[in-house]
Amino acid sequence: MSAPVFLITPPFTQLNTPYPATAYLKGFLNTRNIPSVQADLGIEATVALFSKSGLTSLFARIPADAEHSANVARIIALQDDYIHTIDDVIHFLQGHNPTLAHRICKRDFLPEASRFAQLEDLSWAFGSMGTQDKAKHFATMYLEDLSDLIQECVDEHFGFSRYAEKLGRSANSFDELYAALQQPFTYIDEILIQLLEDRVKAIQPCMVAISVPFPGNLYASLRCAQYIRQNYPDIKVAMGGGFANTELRSISDPRVFEFYHYILLDDGEAPIENLYRHINGELPESELKRTFLLKDGKVEWISNATCKDYKQGQVGTPDYSDFPLDKYISAIEVVNPMHRMWSDGRWNKLTMAHGCYWGKCTFCDISLDYIRLYEPVAASLLADRMEEIIAQTGETGFHFVDEAAPPALMRALALEIIKRKLTVSWWTNIRFEKSFTRDLCLLLKASGCIAVSGGLEVASDRLLELIQKGITVAQVAQVNRNFTEAGIMVHAYLMYGFPTQTAQETVDSLEMVRQMFKTGILQSAFWHLFTMTAHSPVGLAPEKYNVKRVTDAVGTFANNDLEHIDDTGAEHELFAYGLKKSLFNFMHGVCLDDPLQNWFESKIPRTKIPSDYIEKALMEDALGARKPTAKVVWLGKKPQVQTLTKSKKGNTWEVTSLTFQTRKEPLSISVGKEQGLWLAEILEKLTTQEAAPLTLKDVEASYTAAGLEDFELFWDNKPVNTLYKAGLLQL
Repeated sequence: MSAPVFLITPPFTQLNTPYPATAYLKGFLNTRNIPSVQADLGIEATVALFSKSGLTSLFARIPADAEHSANVARIIALQDDYIHTIDDVIHFLQGHNPTLAHRICKRDFLPEASRFAQLEDLSWAFGSMGTQDKAKHFATMYLEDLSDLIQECVDEHFGFSRYAEKLGRSANSFDELYAALQQPFTYIDEILIQLLEDRVKAIQPCMVAISVPFPGNLYASLRCAQYIRQNYPDIKVAMGGGFANTELRSISDPRVFEFYHYILLDDGEAPIENLYRHINGELPESELKRTFLLKDGKVEWISNATCKDYKQGQVGTPDYSDFPLDKYISAIEVVNPMHRMWSDGRWNKLTMAHGCYWGKCTFCDISLDYIRLYEPVAASLLADRMEEIIAQTGETGFHFVDEAAPPALMRALALEIIKRKLTVSWWTNIRFEKSFTRDLCLLLKASGCIAVSGGLEVASDRLLELIQKGITVAQVAQVNRNFTEAGIMVHAYLMYGFPTQTAQETVDSLEMVRQMFKTGILQSAFWHLFTMTAHSPVGLAPEKYNVKRVTDAVGTFANNDLEHIDDTGAEHELFAYGLKKSLFNFMHGVCLDDPLQNWFESKIPRTKIPSDYIEKALMEDALGARKPTAKVVWLGKKPQVQTLTKSKKGNTWEVTSLTFQTRKEPLSISVGKEQGLWLAEILEKLTTQEAAPLTLKDVEASYTAAGLEDFELFWDNKPVNTLYKAGLLQL
């Protein structure tokens, strides 16, 4: 058997769950009979650092006579307490020692430094938080205190999910990174490289493929590549991932190839297969796909046009083997139940569709293949993959990491999950479009959907049109209402600083967001400052948006984020702190009636948005017009049917009573005798076990064929209309 490919996720991405890139590649390589081993060096380095031996070495590194901030001096003074509690805390956050929560919550077990100062402001939350969650939150603050110590005393670039991000972000020149990589190893580097050394010795790969999703992974990936090049010259080192795909498309600095032999772009399946076969002498160099390499001292691009990419049905099921799934750490930094999902709990990552079905947003890199090329996966194949992953990992939580999950595919997948009786919990990213009706949201909830996130961006109709988002603020509010009433949490991505955005529009956007939180239709959100990128419509044609690029020069290393001048817009940086502070409070349900001016130190315009704007938008008809092509689905139980005789003023007539048992309580309706008997019969034909769902037109035809009259009057009347609560949905 030939030597394997060693797939690496470098520090630091996520602590609670594996980043999925290498799992996707390993699953694909399995289909091609190419051996591979994967490692998440982020979680391995974290567990090694935050251990009794790791902290003992860490504190020993800190000079006793150095000057420190009062906060760090306190941590150093309490070092014995940190060293003797760290293993127990990590064990608890890994889910292995739940009874420790009681001691943690007493507030006399863990040493506390500056991160705990904010807890007084959050005391409201602990009444509603269980002991386990409360302890997780305290334990997270404890780790954040140690992170502050590391940054101040040992490694200024340390961060749990953004290690050395400053070095990687907007690095048009490789100079700063290159200089940092000539320095001696930091303590974090030493831990990382020891882990790498142990794995390389054990695996003996022919090539190492490092996936770099974010700027915060770049430095660590280069350290890994540097070590392998210097100590294992026969092993080839390749880089791919989201950072390369967006930032390194025009790379020309040959020094990068002192670290990597190859840089692969976009979908990794065909490029990594061809590279593996080339390294093993099966393919000539000319048949590499989407690959940068150094030739005769110059960076060269090779991409065999005759080699086609694999379809989504051919790439296999993500393979999570090799990951130490019992070592991942669930943290709660923000107690908001939606916001914490990125850091709390183990999620299997999957994709419903490659690319984005919308593909029009002007701030987005829609010219790149990972967004531009849209290809959905069949719902049955998705469900197959879910079952495979559950069998492998024992975990039933799924995060679909789509650019924007298509509503029709979400519907099909939900029906497939219900049909197979899978017990799963899942969440994904969406567009807030009107396809998400009340009934679709109820279906998604029934299948296990617990949350969605989506881009509200700038909550201004003028700017949403300029962004070509294809939504309005009122529409977002109505969709959020449908999700929230179904019991699905909603997170909104928010943006400020879009070209030509005025101070007035920024304040008005904040007012829209405030009203959404106050009406309870939005549970979580996050503000991002707009960044012009090279591959977005704004970056490609800034003059259309009344902005100018600061320079047209192309850097020799990373080229994606572009500096720009917006002469007509506001001074966006002035709003950064106030927007984030207000949102932090809104997410915790406090200060929702405070004047917006309270969040800002400088004077801001008064909002022009009526205080009841969102309330009025929510008063619009939630159901919309009936569509004859809508699929009618019954998720409920078989009803108990009784024929009763009623009388009034000497007149008697028969009615059918149908009683439906729901998980919460029984629901009963009474309708005409013949109509009730027909309804009980048709419901059996509307279950998800039927081969093909009936449409509303089919249901009406059945009603008419039974000799019954006034279908619309019967179907839209209150008794039948309330059956959505028991599982009668029009999709």
